[in-house]
Amino acid sequence: MKIDGTPFRSIWVDDMDRWSVRIIDQTKLPWAVDLVRLTTMEEMAHAIKAMLVRGAPLIGASAAYGVALAMRADASDASLANALAVLGATRPTAINLRWALARMHKLLAPLAPAARAAAAYDEAAQICDEDVAVNRAIGEHGLPLIAQRAHGGRRVNVLTHCNAGWIATVDWGTALAPIYMAHDAGIDVHVWVEETRPRNQGASLTAWELGKHGVPHTVIADNAGGHYMQHGEVDLVIVGTDRVTRAGDVCNKIGTYLKALAARDNGVPFWVALPSSTIDWTIRDGLSDIPIEERAATEVTTMTGRAMDGSIATVRIVPTASPAANPAFDVTPARLVSGLITERGLCDANEAALAAMFTDLA
Repeated sequence: MKIDGTPFRSIWVDDMDRWSVRIIDQTKLPWAVDLVRLTTMEEMAHAIKAMLVRGAPLIGASAAYGVALAMRADASDASLANALAVLGATRPTAINLRWALARMHKLLAPLAPAARAAAAYDEAAQICDEDVAVNRAIGEHGLPLIAQRAHGGRRVNVLTHCNAGWIATVDWGTALAPIYMAHDAGIDVHVWVEETRPRNQGASLTAWELGKHGVPHTVIADNAGGHYMQHGEVDLVIVGTDRVTRAGDVCNKIGTYLKALAARDNGVPFWVALPSSTIDWTIRDGLSDIPIEERAATEVTTMTGRAMDGSIATVRIVPTASPAANPAFDVTPARLVSGLITERGLCDANEAALAAMFTDLA
């Protein structure tokens, strides 16, 4: 995808030294595009934990490059074990993190230390290239869901929650990939962008990248989504996910469950876009088996934005004495999901359908 006409991926090896890793610091968006250079595994772990990079597919790719940085510095067995442990502890909910680290361990553990660094960089690059291809396929499979609602050139209104665009992956995105392809195909598509409190990934990230690509969109408060559904102004909902169980339960940014309930009540299709690496085949019950990350209360009690004088300011919006809770994700039961958009096609959200589509993985 592009930023002001320049093609970007969300993570890449520095063109100058060919070993350090560059990312876009997503905590600075939309106010600045800060291309951060990472040189150690510890810096990558911080980038993941502090959400300079976020989004399940990008977390996995970032962790893979974190292992590569570790192997460049010290390719011993102890260093590999430490990198896997440190990176694995950064974010508990997104399954792509565990998937990518397991893939790196399987490749590197049998190798002699002298061969590990080069192999790690090659594998991380392969993970990134595969992610781009997978997300492009998700877009192609999801495009007909939008196109079939564009009869006679009518505008199609899609509602999304959180950010599942190209900056949440290596490129293209999951939930936004069909939207980008629809827009590029000349379909009149408009996106209702929920602000997605408390970190405002919708208002700050989704709106930013849609705007950079020229896709018509409108930012709305999280609580407005149901209202627009009631008034027939939402044709379908498409969201991403951080983990899907083998039975089709979907874990995504907090507030997704409420969107699914409103969609079901109003007969609005509710679709979830994901790569197969986001499926956790080890669990069935999302409510009891998926760990829900509890993030800092300050994400709820404060907000950061541009002040009227142009400066960037963080302000407290909650009384000083009031505590705050901050579960980062919720689980939408499979019964509320119209279907899954995967790199292999559209799939019902149930165990039989997932097993039939992914016979080699289930």
